[in-house]
Amino acid sequence: MKRSEIKQVLAEANFGDKVLIKGWVKAFRQNRFIQINDGSTIHNIQAVIDFENTDEATLKRITTAAAVAVTGELVASQGQGQKFDLIVSQIEILGDADPDEVSKTILQPKKHSLELLREQAHLRFRTNLFGAVFRIRNATSFAIHKYFNDNGYYHIATPIITGSDAEGAGEMFRVTNFGPTDAPLNEDGTVNWSEDFFGKETNLTVSGQLEAELAAMALGKVYTFGPTFRAENSNTTRHLAEFWMVEPEVAFNDLVDNMDLAEDFLSYICKYVTENCPDDIAFLNERELKEDQAKPMAERNELSLSERLDFVINNDFERITYTDAIDLLRNSKPYKKKKFKYPVEWGTDLQSEHERFLVEKHFKKPVIITDYPASFKAFYMRLNDDGKTVAAMDILFPGIGEIIGGSQREERYDVLKEKCAAFDIAEEDVWWYLDTRKFGTAPHAGFGLGFERMVMFVTGMTNIRDVIPFPRTPKRAEF
Repeated sequence: MKRSEIKQVLAEANFGDKVLIKGWVKAFRQNRFIQINDGSTIHNIQAVIDFENTDEATLKRITTAAAVAVTGELVASQGQGQKFDLIVSQIEILGDADPDEVSKTILQPKKHSLELLREQAHLRFRTNLFGAVFRIRNATSFAIHKYFNDNGYYHIATPIITGSDAEGAGEMFRVTNFGPTDAPLNEDGTVNWSEDFFGKETNLTVSGQLEAELAAMALGKVYTFGPTFRAENSNTTRHLAEFWMVEPEVAFNDLVDNMDLAEDFLSYICKYVTENCPDDIAFLNERELKEDQAKPMAERNELSLSERLDFVINNDFERITYTDAIDLLRNSKPYKKKKFKYPVEWGTDLQSEHERFLVEKHFKKPVIITDYPASFKAFYMRLNDDGKTVAAMDILFPGIGEIIGGSQREERYDVLKEKCAAFDIAEEDVWWYLDTRKFGTAPHAGFGLGFERMVMFVTGMTNIRDVIPFPRTPKRAEF
């Protein structure tokens, strides 16, 4: 008999059907009722032992976490909250699980802290929480590819190893073939990188944007979706050393086009996940509501997970300039009552507390802020006519703050050269990027979506380490 996934059985099967399922034991009660899950859905199916068809030796091997194959007939369940029971006609133990070993792990059926779950990341996929998170992560990834494919974009694989620093921040992981003590030195004591594998100093990329721009100037509409790396010594709930970025680049788009694209894109993702992962969203929504009840009122979410997703799907995003945002914040009650921890001044970057006030308290909808001061934005952003601001945009979401950063790119050769000098970026390191401005240069724009931040938003998880299978953070590279 061909195996059926539990998701398929629960959705399509009828009473009286004979099915074969394979999965892992989540619980075994009264030596008769087995809760089985195979990862296809958050829901278990209950198998009921028929003692006439099950020998005692097999019964003793049915333990939590054991892998089993069960054949039987579907009948109406006598229990609450489930449609079917599977009356067992045959059961095979595919993989044993020692109860004593299980009791030492997160597979033991009880509540565990998220930190303990991270320490046993090789097993946390088996929990209800992380099964839901990673099914939603998969759906989010598929939605991104589907959106761009359906809208005529070309997927571009940009380099992971690079000789340039797209962000100009310098926080990059070096890639070298030299050993820890055998790097050849120049006369002045510096490393002679010309002897290294690539003949120059190279690093793991922080962005595929610059290379994607090159492709956009020939193919029109492209996007990248790949791993990026940042050697930032940060242990916050929003930072990883290894993470994934989604970066579309579009020829002939200006800043307004860029905002329109990003808004439509984010709304599409939220709608896709809501429609295709209803059970997992419902589980995570209920979990969050229960956790909120144990928190002080000031720390609770203003909107539930489901409400936040609807908030994005059903609202047009508010669009304001950075200058207007500063004025609004300085006239706000929190500012006047000195509730903000960080200063609000023109020329300084907005902090999370400012962003969340704008989204959650003032506008009560997603917000796009544009035209930031050039002083703290990247060199490739197009300089506005005022000479002080750039055609940049940040998109702010409830609960998470900035989720997308983007801009119209600087297409003018002379201006881009001046900006490279201002940012202390050597022209020989980005000669190819400058070169594209000589051959039919044109306005173009794009943005970057931190994939893990998007998954945080659609799952309601509050720590970025809990939305990537094996998080890489300072002093942590386990698994």
